[in-house]
Amino acid sequence: MTEGKSDDAADGNDANGEPNRSDPAATDHRSNGSPSEDDSASDDPTLSANSPVETEGSPSGATPLTDGLDDRADGFSGGVDLDDLDLDTDGDADGASRGLFDDLLEGEPIFDNKEVLRPSYTPERLPHREEQINNMATILVSALRGETPSNILIYGKTGTGKTASAKFVSEELETTSEKYEVPCEVEYINCEVTDTQYRVLAQLANKFIEKNERYIERRLEELDDIRERAADDPGALSESAFDGVAAVEAEIGRLEDDLEEFDPVPMTGWPTDRVYRTFFEAVDYHERVVVIMLDEVDKLVEKSGDDTLYNLSRMNSELENSRVSIMGISNDLKFTDFLDPRVKSSLGEEEIVFPPYDATQLRDILDHRSDVAFKSDVLSDDVIPLCAAFAAQEHGDARRALDLLRTAGELAERDRTETVDEEHVRHAQEKIELDRVVEVVRTLPTQSKLVLYATILLEKNGVHNINTGEVFNIYKRLCQEIDADVLTQRRVTDLISELDMLGIVNAVVVSKGRYGRTKEISLSVPLDETEAVLLSDSRVGEVEDAQPFVQARFDN
Repeated sequence: MTEGKSDDAADGNDANGEPNRSDPAATDHRSNGSPSEDDSASDDPTLSANSPVETEGSPSGATPLTDGLDDRADGFSGGVDLDDLDLDTDGDADGASRGLFDDLLEGEPIFDNKEVLRPSYTPERLPHREEQINNMATILVSALRGETPSNILIYGKTGTGKTASAKFVSEELETTSEKYEVPCEVEYINCEVTDTQYRVLAQLANKFIEKNERYIERRLEELDDIRERAADDPGALSESAFDGVAAVEAEIGRLEDDLEEFDPVPMTGWPTDRVYRTFFEAVDYHERVVVIMLDEVDKLVEKSGDDTLYNLSRMNSELENSRVSIMGISNDLKFTDFLDPRVKSSLGEEEIVFPPYDATQLRDILDHRSDVAFKSDVLSDDVIPLCAAFAAQEHGDARRALDLLRTAGELAERDRTETVDEEHVRHAQEKIELDRVVEVVRTLPTQSKLVLYATILLEKNGVHNINTGEVFNIYKRLCQEIDADVLTQRRVTDLISELDMLGIVNAVVVSKGRYGRTKEISLSVPLDETEAVLLSDSRVGEVEDAQPFVQARFDN
């Protein structure tokens, strides 16, 4: 692993550069060759590297530009001096039109390197995670001695630095292993995406097959060199493990046969036991210590059970050449409660907990990142404290703090202001919250979406103090409309409670005296945006006209 790779939201890898904007402006070729009135009025053109100065109707001697952008274009330095351009009296390039992005490029950029504020970035230093990092290093150092490290379970809420710290330690481990020529590898799997046993094993198998192919290619180069030297000097083999050229030839043939026999695993179609056997053989092809990092491992267990963990944690007893250690990362401190006791005991040999950051720690993280992310003096004094305060309310989520700071900077850049201020942070907070709501609503099960849509229909029609009975009546009509199963009222009440826990609705239990208790429900999210997300669902969108369903609240 190298610096700049991906990371946990917590503390933050991607490439470092700004996007290549080599051709932001489109050239408008006019039949008469004269610029438009707007073009002639422009007084500060920004020309792209590929925008030709010569256009139809321009002087034949004009020379196309082939260098970079104007220095003022988004902070990129180019090889073109404005004084060298053939400008008309209004300052516009002769015959060149202004494209869609010209005006946008003229603004002075606020960011120096926006990527350091993204969750995928792994920083060189992780403030306030020294203890956890040292604990991981102490456990994994045995890999550098050729021994099997203990399995590790890492716990902590979103944005507490789990993945960032684990990747940081993994990069250090691989770097040190290369330094001392100890075969040690780390493989990362995101179990939120790769969430079945087949996919996990297939992805691991294919990664190790690729590594084995590179290993064989390097080994073949070494053997070719030995063979050539032995042909000139038979004594050259005295320092090798071969007793003759024939032995070298035999080893080359064996490796070439192995290279031909590697069979990558398709993402579907094979029996799981064949996938596991392919993975097992790929891992055990040559001597090495392997650390398999399973991020969001609780999602894998939730979706597919603990068979994958059982197989991975037990495979060392069968391996001959390599050793495997598991590092599981989870947001759920209780997910091991659902594991088989044998898996739990072998997987949780070592446990490391990442506590939430407090506001002061978040400020340190933002200060550290902002020095690299932004140009000098573009952040007002209250921006970082406010971002830290908002994120501290979200259980000390560093990812949220970094997202806030980045979004605030983007909003300021769109406003073409020279500084990021408190107002940009507050707007960023609103935008991120809306984006979160949209994502949560989009991923709800269909039944939950129908319950939420029933609530929206009531609120849209001015119904106040909405109760579960009213929601249930409209929910039933919606189910009938799209031919969906109708759940019991008790189950619908449970779904309302789940929506309440997600922060989508506010459900308060109230007493109706001798009529018992009920929940009064109100939306906690923007109505129009939430309705639009619901109607984009293929099933909920089948409801052609829901307005008459509101009358169901009067039915018994």
